[in-house]
Amino acid sequence: MEVLQVGQSSIDKTNSSSKKSPLKDEFLKLLTTQLRYQNPLNPMDNTEFTAQLAQLSSLEALNNLVLQMSDMLLYQNSIQNTLTLNLIGKQVKFAGNKINLKEKAEISYNLSTDATKVNISIYDSSGKLVKTIDVGSQKAGSHTFIWDGKDANGNKLPEGEYTFKITASDKDNKPVEVSSLTKGIVTGVTFENNVTYIIVNGNIKIKLNEILEISGGGTT
Repeated sequence: MEVLQVGQSSIDKTNSSSKKSPLKDEFLKLLTTQLRYQNPLNPMDNTEFTAQLAQLSSLEALNNLVLQMSDMLLYQNSIQNTLTLNLIGKQVKFAGNKINLKEKAEISYNLSTDATKVNISIYDSSGKLVKTIDVGSQKAGSHTFIWDGKDANGNKLPEGEYTFKITASDKDNKPVEVSSLTKGIVTGVTFENNVTYIIVNGNIKIKLNEILEISGGGTT
């Protein structure tokens, strides 16, 4: 199922540069009031008046710059959102410990150093431990284990979402740091509060900057 929700990231049809600046209006109101009530016998000094006009000019320029930057940001977000649609159908890898079982499931992780013992614990959606797998010793780096979807008793488990936990130790029986990774297919894109999220496997929502690897479906 593909999900596409277009929200606030689209460029506003109303040109933001046409919006009035409340700060500018207040400045003009203050200046005209000051001129109206000045003492005719002791009018405002030309230098002071020129300085206030310069302040108004600087204020207007700064306000226009802010509006232009806002328009540019909306435009960049719109381009990014359009390009993100190309991710649908591709496989991505990101930090996480969720797997989607469909006959089999791929478990990915990274070991910081060599380990003499590595165990994989798999849990169902309720958090119940269904199987622990001893994969033995492994070198530092990225690893992948294919789980056959069976529990500790050899029974085939139902398809769906599971989680896993990797524990590892070195030759001195000291813990080895492990980074759990999740792979999945991008099934949709959603835009929320000007932030772009991708939907993986139909139910996992992550930000673009969480993606570690993209593959499949063409350009990687």
